[in-house]
Amino acid sequence: MNGACRGLGFAIVAALIAAALSAPASAAGWLEKNFYLSGPRYDAVLPPCDAPSALGTIQSRFSTKESRFWNSDLQIVGFDHIRQTAFRPWAENTIPRRFCSGRALTSDGRWRTVHYSIVEDGGMIGWTWGVQWCVVGVDRNWAYNPRCKMAQP
Repeated sequence: MNGACRGLGFAIVAALIAAALSAPASAAGWLEKNFYLSGPRYDAVLPPCDAPSALGTIQSRFSTKESRFWNSDLQIVGFDHIRQTAFRPWAENTIPRRFCSGRALTSDGRWRTVHYSIVEDGGMIGWTWGVQWCVVGVDRNWAYNPRCKMAQP
C-alpha cells in the first residue's frame, strides 16, 4: 500500500510539472513591470577624456597585457593630443559612451595612436564607469582589428 501511494504521488507531481512546462509563456506581471524590470537608468555622467583615472587605467592595463600575455616589457609612458571624438553617438537609450583619441608614448620611444571609450556602468560588476581601449600597432590579439577601427564610434 505504501508503494502504491508513493507511485500515485510521483505520477501527480510528474503531471503537474508537465502541465507547468506546457503552459504558454505569459507577459510580465504588474510587479515585474513596475519594480523588477524597470529598465536602465543612465545618468550619462562620465569623466572627460583627459581624466587621470581613465588614462591611468589604460596605462596600467596596457602594461599588464604586454607583460602577462605577450612577454613584452613595453609600457605607455605618456599621453598627448587627447581629444573627444564622440559622445553618445548612437540611440538615446544605449549605454552612454565617451569616445576619445590621442597619442601614447611607449617605452620604445614611439608615438602610437590610442582610441578608447569611457563607458557608463562598464567597470567591475557595473559599479562605476569603465574604459575600453586599443593602441594602434600593438593590438596583438586583433580584438579591435583593423588598426583599432572597432574601438572607435
